[in-house]
Amino acid sequence: MRRSHHDLLRESGLRVTAPRLAVLDVVEATPHVDADTVRGEVAERLGAVSTQAVYDILRTLTDAGILRRTEPAGSPSRYEIATGDNHHHLVCRGCGNVVDVPCAVGKSPCLHASDDHGFLIDSAEVIYWGYCPSCLSNSAS
Repeated sequence: MRRSHHDLLRESGLRVTAPRLAVLDVVEATPHVDADTVRGEVAERLGAVSTQAVYDILRTLTDAGILRRTEPAGSPSRYEIATGDNHHHLVCRGCGNVVDVPCAVGKSPCLHASDDHGFLIDSAEVIYWGYCPSCLSNSAS
């Protein structure tokens, strides 16, 4: 059963505020969303909200483990609700579309470093790059 956004905030020891709830609603409705899009959607819902406030909320929710931030090279950071499943991402080089890909092999951390340098590794992040079917068909036309 999915926990409510109120519950996620309370369980993380965070105050429940309208801007935090709005950010969570936007990220849940549009997985892999960038911060500027979140800011625009939150402003539409709540009226005036500063860009800095949205960035602060995104950082707070990410630090609390409620959101997961992915940073594809050459793209803005993308946010999604953290599900704890250690999935990976596929990014289209043409349009920038991002989709989820299940864990590469088995359970977390999915991949094992050849030399862990003494680290206790608990997750691995993989970003696959390529072209989505739409961009492929557009380039063939």
